[in-house]
Order: sequence, then structure tokens, then C-alpha cells
Amino acid sequence: QVRLVESGGGLVQPGESLRLSCKTSGINLRINTVDWYRQPPEKQREFVISSRSNGDAQYADSVKGRFTISRDNSRNMVYLQMNSLQPEDTGVYHCHTTFRGNDFWGRGTQVTVSS
Repeated sequence: QVRLVESGGGLVQPGESLRLSCKTSGINLRINTVDWYRQPPEKQREFVISSRSNGDAQYADSVKGRFTISRDNSRNMVYLQMNSLQPEDTGVYHCHTTFRGNDFWGRGTQVTVSS
């Protein structure tokens, strides 16, 4: 059974950093792509960043140069390092993967950037 559990969200001030974690189970991180999406308040869910098993990453333009993604295959963990956070980064951050043609999502972790 595929399961994704996010953690690490919180309330921070503009310019500060957070690291989100996604604990995965039921997939092989050496094979699967894992993404982060976010849903800002009263907006649609949007792509943030993606990590492929070969180490390639894709970034939304809005987070380039500020966010990075990494993974620890031995611990089945995927991390999202977010630096220089801005109020527009506020939202619920979800971990996502596709396995055997099905989409799987975590419940999300809230990130609020406010002074």
C-alpha cells in the first residue's frame, strides 16, 4: 500500500527557511518520481518541484533558486528545503507520486509565511 506522510510545516516570517519531509512507503524511491505540490488559500493546487530517481529535478519558476528537493532512499524520505520564504509561498504542501498508473497524495502540511 502506497502511503505518503508530510511533516515540517509551520509559521515563519518572510525570508526564513523551512524543511518539509515526506515519508514514503509502498514505493521504491530508487525508481519512483516524487513531487511536491502546494495549494494556496482559495486557489488551485499547483506544482512546486519534482525529483526523479536519476537525480533530475524540475522546478516551478516561482521557486527556482529558493527551493531544493532531495531524497534519502535508504530512509524512504523526500525533503523539500525552502529558503527565502515569501507570503506567496503560503499554502498546504502535498507530497505526490504515481505508482502503477495511480496518483497518490499525502494529506499535506501547512506552511504559513507572515510577518
